Amino acid sequence: MKILLTHGYFLHEDAKEKQIMKPYPPLGLLYISAWLEQHGFDNDVFDSTFSDFETLKKSLFESTPDVIGIYTNLMTKLNVLRIIQFIKTNRLRTKIVLGGPEVRNHKENFLKHGADVIVFGEGEETMLELVKCFAQGKEIDAVNGIAYIKPTGEVIVNAERELKKEIDLLALPNRKKIDLNKYFTTWKNAHGQSVISMSSMRGCPYDCKWCSRAVYGQSYRRRSPAALVAEMKWLSEQYSFDMIWFVDDVFTINYPWLREFVAELKKAGVKIPYEIITRADRMNREIIELLKESGCYRVWIGAESGSQKIIDAMSRRVKVEQVRDMINLAKQYGLQAGTFIMLGYPGETQDDIAETLHHLKVSDPDHFTLTVAYPIKGTPLYTETEDRFIEQLPWETSTDRDIDFKRTYPRRFYQYAIRWVNNEVSLHKNIKSKRYTKVPWLKAKSVAAQVGMMLTR
Repeated sequence: MKILLTHGYFLHEDAKEKQIMKPYPPLGLLYISAWLEQHGFDNDVFDSTFSDFETLKKSLFESTPDVIGIYTNLMTKLNVLRIIQFIKTNRLRTKIVLGGPEVRNHKENFLKHGADVIVFGEGEETMLELVKCFAQGKEIDAVNGIAYIKPTGEVIVNAERELKKEIDLLALPNRKKIDLNKYFTTWKNAHGQSVISMSSMRGCPYDCKWCSRAVYGQSYRRRSPAALVAEMKWLSEQYSFDMIWFVDDVFTINYPWLREFVAELKKAGVKIPYEIITRADRMNREIIELLKESGCYRVWIGAESGSQKIIDAMSRRVKVEQVRDMINLAKQYGLQAGTFIMLGYPGETQDDIAETLHHLKVSDPDHFTLTVAYPIKGTPLYTETEDRFIEQLPWETSTDRDIDFKRTYPRRFYQYAIRWVNNEVSLHKNIKSKRYTKVPWLKAKSVAAQVGMMLTR
């Protein structure tokens, strides 16, 4: 049986990412690949990141896979539909299986556009059961965690699959299936350092209203520190890279786990610079000391807003003062600190945006990202704003990122608001570091952005 796994993300089509140039391998897909291989099903991975659609089409023609598994998220949805259309139009005898965060809440649409099976939730066991059924010519009606269409046109949604409790039992990502050197080289050329990604946990127990939990639900499962350190050591022996990026939502959620992780690193003699995401309420002085001691060089601390009113509306369950304190404390210990900011959340006013700007100036993170909030189907934010969508977009030509809803101000206002915040923070940093050359230019751009905000309110 020929099995092909792919993800439909093409870096050359992503204008924003071409500016950032921080691509990451499809880790989830590589977990699936490893699990299938461990259970006797060889497979190929077409890593589309550095490729293009024409090359993928050629590969499909030449390999004619019996099954194709496609990881699907917001960014890849439209390309996934292109891949499905190509397979169906050319009558390739390929079973199309879709998984990933985008499929759970759009099952019927994906099925009606040509997918044969939708895998929702954790994918390893489900994909293994599916390929066994396909290989043996059996029906798939008893496979949990899937949706499919009967010949009658009826959409069948099977029961949820129970999440794996012991994720140490999962095979390590099948990194040999792709060319990691392309990622290392891209990072090295753009940023001077190469990065490899790892996962230490699955799920997140928090309930932020804008965040999708389509794959792992509101769960929290952790690999053992010993298993994680063993993978780190193995990677350092197999590949030449400079840093590790942990993809986990809240790396420091469990204090005893972190203490054991640091102890295991010492025991194994492993110290590799790494970068994490966490929450301010899951940090303190001891945790920051442990992070620093173990090789962490940068910590991203979620904030989303500098207004407590908006943070509470998001169900973030954190105080803005905590975020500021932990950003500053991390920097005191020599860690780089980053944070995430989201503008345009329901109920946010210009005063709230001003509070966010004040928050960024006071906490002064080394890095921050700015986005405009958008509702992802299946999240509380989507439910709360659905009756305020400005227009109903065609599903097959749009993604949830394109959805706009009636906010406090028109969408154009937030484009100027982002410019204002960015320029004001840059102005603040230049003055603080006594770099005055750019100050007049930054001030002029900030005033222009404020005028734009005023005219578009």
